[in-house]
Amino acid sequence: MMKFVLSINYFIWLLISAVFFAVGEFLSKKFSLDPKINYVVLVLIAYSFGVLAWLPAILQKNQLSIVGTLWSVFSLLTTVFIGVIIFGEKLNLISTFGIAFAVISIYLLSIA
Repeated sequence: MMKFVLSINYFIWLLISAVFFAVGEFLSKKFSLDPKINYVVLVLIAYSFGVLAWLPAILQKNQLSIVGTLWSVFSLLTTVFIGVIIFGEKLNLISTFGIAFAVISIYLLSIA
């Protein structure tokens, strides 16, 4: 099983982790709009799967500074996407610049 897990590129594991994180973020927002215990349970499950997908990524790449930054940008972008596109939240100019700089930073970290 571990051989199969490690055969998948760490970048794919980070994307999978970010997707589960995005599901957790979506459900968190739903919970904030309509607090129910069902959402709490689903949020915990989604975030747990996100962590489980993170572990093979860090095991494989073993560079917390790069893997952690990649994951942070993925989670940032998915959170912004969910807030803006799905829930109709607005970004101001400063927020937009902040997101752009985050994306630039991950590019700079990954070209080494």
